[in-house]
Amino acid sequence: MLLMKRRLGAREPARPARRPGNLTAMFVLIAGPLVLGIALLLAGPAQAQAPAAVAPDKVKQLFELLDDPSVKAWVAEQRNPAAGSTEAPAEAGAPPADAVAAPGQMNTMASSTLDRIKHHIEKIVRTVPTLPGQFARVRAQTMDDMSSKGPVSILVLIAIFIAAGLALTWAIYKLTRPFRLWIIAQPRDTPIGRAKKIGGRTLYSSMMIGSFALGSAGAFMLFDWPALIREIVLTFLMAAVFTWAVRLYVMATLVPSFMEVEHAIEVRALPITNGAADHWAYWLPRIVGVFAFFAAAFVLLPGLGIDQDGMMVLSVGADFILLLLFLLAIWRRPRTQRDGARHSGHTAVTWLLTAYFVVLFLERIAGLYTFFWFTFTAFFLPLAIVLTERGVNFVLRPGSEDAGRPTIPAVTIAVIDRGIRMIFILAAAYLLARVLGLDMQSMRGSDTTTMLILRGLINVVVIALAADFGWSIIKALIERKLGVAIPQAVMGEEDILTLDPHQARLHTLLPIIQNILLAVIIVMAVLMMLASIGIQIGPLIAGAGVVGVAVGFGAQTIVKDVISGVFYLLDDAFRVGEYISSGSYRGTVESFSLRSVKLRHHRGPLFTIPFGELGAVQNQSRDWVTDKFNITVGYHTDIDFARKLIKRIGLELAEDPEFKHWVIEPIKMQGVQEFGEYGIVLRVKVTTRPGGAFSMKGRFFLRLRQAFKEQGIELPFPTVHVQGLQDPHGTENAPLEVTPELRMAVAQSHTNRRRKKASTTE
Repeated sequence: MLLMKRRLGAREPARPARRPGNLTAMFVLIAGPLVLGIALLLAGPAQAQAPAAVAPDKVKQLFELLDDPSVKAWVAEQRNPAAGSTEAPAEAGAPPADAVAAPGQMNTMASSTLDRIKHHIEKIVRTVPTLPGQFARVRAQTMDDMSSKGPVSILVLIAIFIAAGLALTWAIYKLTRPFRLWIIAQPRDTPIGRAKKIGGRTLYSSMMIGSFALGSAGAFMLFDWPALIREIVLTFLMAAVFTWAVRLYVMATLVPSFMEVEHAIEVRALPITNGAADHWAYWLPRIVGVFAFFAAAFVLLPGLGIDQDGMMVLSVGADFILLLLFLLAIWRRPRTQRDGARHSGHTAVTWLLTAYFVVLFLERIAGLYTFFWFTFTAFFLPLAIVLTERGVNFVLRPGSEDAGRPTIPAVTIAVIDRGIRMIFILAAAYLLARVLGLDMQSMRGSDTTTMLILRGLINVVVIALAADFGWSIIKALIERKLGVAIPQAVMGEEDILTLDPHQARLHTLLPIIQNILLAVIIVMAVLMMLASIGIQIGPLIAGAGVVGVAVGFGAQTIVKDVISGVFYLLDDAFRVGEYISSGSYRGTVESFSLRSVKLRHHRGPLFTIPFGELGAVQNQSRDWVTDKFNITVGYHTDIDFARKLIKRIGLELAEDPEFKHWVIEPIKMQGVQEFGEYGIVLRVKVTTRPGGAFSMKGRFFLRLRQAFKEQGIELPFPTVHVQGLQDPHGTENAPLEVTPELRMAVAQSHTNRRRKKASTTE
């Protein structure tokens, strides 16, 4: 059906059997608006042809007289009986009669707006009966200019020019086969490859459009034509070329499924499904084609004799046809995967869009053109911004794992996204300025209040765009650094999993720097906006200083927390991912703010501690850790032999693949700590990297117990022997029966005393 069909697909070349159909469809699409437009211009209403044949000169004079502004004003005054009262004429400078409110009432803005709407609708109703006569004049003028050439011959020549454009397009299609193969060969699993595919399809579409315009319009302009026919044909021909251009660009962007491109979802410019791509590739060119045809007709009709009121009536019909097309496209759009299971959500969006376009149509009928353009911009500008953001992120997304997962720098993506957004916003501002009848020369030369306000608003928009652009770049840079600097275990020089201190430091400081820069940009942008609209910011800054001092006195705790946090960061006391303890708080540092730090305890609770309450900090994740502990052996143990066993087990653990990356100094005995109540206390120590001593110490205890057992070394434990107690029911020297409960109580007492003594020696 399309000339572009299968050109950019994976299977080249397209099948010859389908090419005639493509050319026919293209011919019909382009020639249709031309034939319809010229037929409407040549066909006058039946009731208007008879007067033109009887007395054309008098009819022309009558229409010219009716078009005179003074005659129109007199007719309007005669039709309005209230305007022709017997009161004295209004004085010079008095407001118009329709602007004077009724006695005892004020003429509000709402009432004046309603009056304008009523007057506009009445003008439409009065103009409808005059349209047949105006079209009769158009037909007469067109037929006079085409008297040397018949309408049929004109249409035949137009068809020949269209065929010439198609022939040149076909020649370009044949010559650009290597370029199409280059587009197909670009990888789809890398961001650069996807961007090249989309750019290549867009360039190819531009070549096809330019070749057709050159072959048709260029060939048409080589001949000498009557001025009117030349203007009519060229205008409608440009409308057809514009329609075809939109169609090709939509296909290059959406890649509908009927183009038979492999993996079409992955190479589109927007993240949409095949159904959505097919739907909008069908409806958008048709809506744009109808709009281009009406635009071409409205460009020509005023020069052919249709007055302003007649154009207003015709625009109502054109708006109604466009409304129907929009509603058909909205109600027939396919459901997406997100709202496929939510029928109510899809229906609600459909009704909201329907209400929006109906409101636009009613604003056009009522003559509220300013409100119309503001309503139009309020919807389509955010839509364009959202689609641009999604498209940029979708096309430039990271590549696949098979391709090495190549990425585009976040700064580049931010610049492209914000640059396109800025273009859209400036274009919308320019459109609204044209609607309001404003230009920069008149705004600079005028000192009225309205112009001052508008100049201030323009400056505010420019400052806001500049601030947003700058902040997006700064944010992209910081997020890129944060993405690289996520504190995680990496393989060091000795194949050991360690925490990179540089990464941890960046991950600690960059979020705080990001918040500070955001606050600075917002404050500077607000001050510049206030200065641009004429507000003196010097007194505001002085007043803000006084308010800041007052707030500082009233919120001393917050100020203390913020200042303490600054010094903690400057001292590099801790970083994200490190295990610290302070007072009764301990845990791994998860994040910071300007006034507090979040600690995740090893059992799960999350502590949020203000910097002012943190106090002295014990960092257990820096450089190295030495752990000391005691082992008790019996009094009959060979101490030197026990020392050798402990050293041997420590060396074995230091060579164990599970622990060798953590060990700095292996486990060894320092010496005899003391003579205990039931054994000799040996002092043992080990130096490891932070986090490596806990599991290794447990493994050491297991191996040491097994080695002592094999070598007959006793690991003493407290026992109780009770003698000399008197049995209350027996003789004086009879031993008292020792129950299990008594043994447990005595053993617990000895254990508690031992632990207390060990804690004091450490």
